[in-house]
Amino acid sequence: MLVLGIETSCDETAAALVEDGVRVRANVVGTQVEHHRPYGGVVPEIAARAHLELLLPVLDRTLVEGGATYADVEGVAVTVGPGLVGALLVGVAAAKSLALARGVPLIGVNHLEGHVYAVQLEYGILEPPIVALVVSGGHTSLVLLDEEGTFTTLGATVDDAAGEAFDKIARFLGLDYPGGPEIDRMARDGDPAAIAFPRALLGQEGYDFSLSGLKTAVVRELRRRQSAGEEISVPDVAASFQEAIVDVQVRKTVAAARDHDVEQVTIVGGVAANSRLRARMSEACGQAGLRLLTPSPALCTDNGAMIAAAGWNRLAAGERSALDIGADPNLALAAPSAVRP
Repeated sequence: MLVLGIETSCDETAAALVEDGVRVRANVVGTQVEHHRPYGGVVPEIAARAHLELLLPVLDRTLVEGGATYADVEGVAVTVGPGLVGALLVGVAAAKSLALARGVPLIGVNHLEGHVYAVQLEYGILEPPIVALVVSGGHTSLVLLDEEGTFTTLGATVDDAAGEAFDKIARFLGLDYPGGPEIDRMARDGDPAAIAFPRALLGQEGYDFSLSGLKTAVVRELRRRQSAGEEISVPDVAASFQEAIVDVQVRKTVAAARDHDVEQVTIVGGVAANSRLRARMSEACGQAGLRLLTPSPALCTDNGAMIAAAGWNRLAAGERSALDIGADPNLALAAPSAVRP
């Protein structure tokens, strides 16, 4: 089955063609970074307008690169939430139109579910159970995908998402947007033990995260050093800040896998491209005897292939969405009825 996936939940206009849930025939992303760079973050109205401009060219390029036409598409999958409502509506409207015009099934996909199913594009059809750390600009959570194909949220951030924290501290340090890659780059030349930033909620039960206090601690430390006339090493600050985030995420992920007798772990979402997180998680999983499934960086950021992969699983299980399906910016992580046909 050839599935066309459309993703417009935030600031990436993306489409992809995925065959049989695992083979990527085309994966095109129209980036909006330059649209939002002057503001240091995503502006919802600008994002929605950019999706309107970019989506049709992205779809055309996807078909060309995939060696297909709309007549070859057997199903259309689209992100219906969570995300920015204006951005979501652009993708949903396009997907409905294509499904109706071609007479093929439509399936709405949860954005977070899509991130998890990006794994099967490189590792094959998923074999649950698996614990997934979903970390991006808008989401930071630990979820369990069980043998029945049901998603359960084990923990989530109680305030800021990891990607949001990276962007805000990067801006405070005078680094470019997006902040995550810039922090990662600067941290490679810094000492992660230079500054002992707090690890919020690490000693408490449960798998929730908190990052607002960490951001405050970084800002206060920098202002203290400035007032005292002390030299500030941006690489050291970046490395120490990054380590505080990564340390908590790695420990809680491994703990969740152990507590639920799960032998497989994955990290997905834009922040999963962070080199320190990948290295620390690989080391920790190796020590704990856990199998780590890590998508390539290109499949960590928002893309249409992950939506097509998740959509394929649902379509192969016989699920269909009505043409009156809407966009839900606060959509909770739903449970697919099956993981495989």
